[in-house]
Amino acid sequence: MFFDNWEGIYRTVIIAVLTYPVLILMLRASGKRTLSKMNMFDFIITIALGSTVATILLNADVSYVEGLTGLAILIFLQYIVTWFSVRSASFNKMIKGDPRLLYYKGAFIGEAMRKERMNEDEIKQAVRKNGKASFEKVEAVVLETDGSLSVIESGSGEKETVIKDLKGE
Repeated sequence: MFFDNWEGIYRTVIIAVLTYPVLILMLRASGKRTLSKMNMFDFIITIALGSTVATILLNADVSYVEGLTGLAILIFLQYIVTWFSVRSASFNKMIKGDPRLLYYKGAFIGEAMRKERMNEDEIKQAVRKNGKASFEKVEAVVLETDGSLSVIESGSGEKETVIKDLKGE
């Protein structure tokens, strides 16, 4: 239960030492996006990569080459999906979804908050984290595709803003 034999320990050490540099090379080749601030799709890929690496390290029934093949396929698929997402707005929308307006010009948008399962306290927390003591200078709060909340200041006076196309519903 706590220790079977040294052979398992040696195998884990050797596989880890071999896997680590290959993982680094694969991630560097796939680009910064693979490890960027995550939206839902990126989060799923990151979990799958971690699970694959754990399987390579700890499951003696999976050969090293089989494990690396699985890892390479996941990284390649992530690269392909991100390649398409930057070239096709509809594909990008399908993968990431849309940001959602939760607060706008003095009013919480209840329907949007219910759909996103957010409450006023979470929005107030985002405003505080942004260094605001009140909503007086806040024009909007947006739930981004990566799950973060963006606080947009009011008073810019510009005709076109970064929130003009967002839906609150």
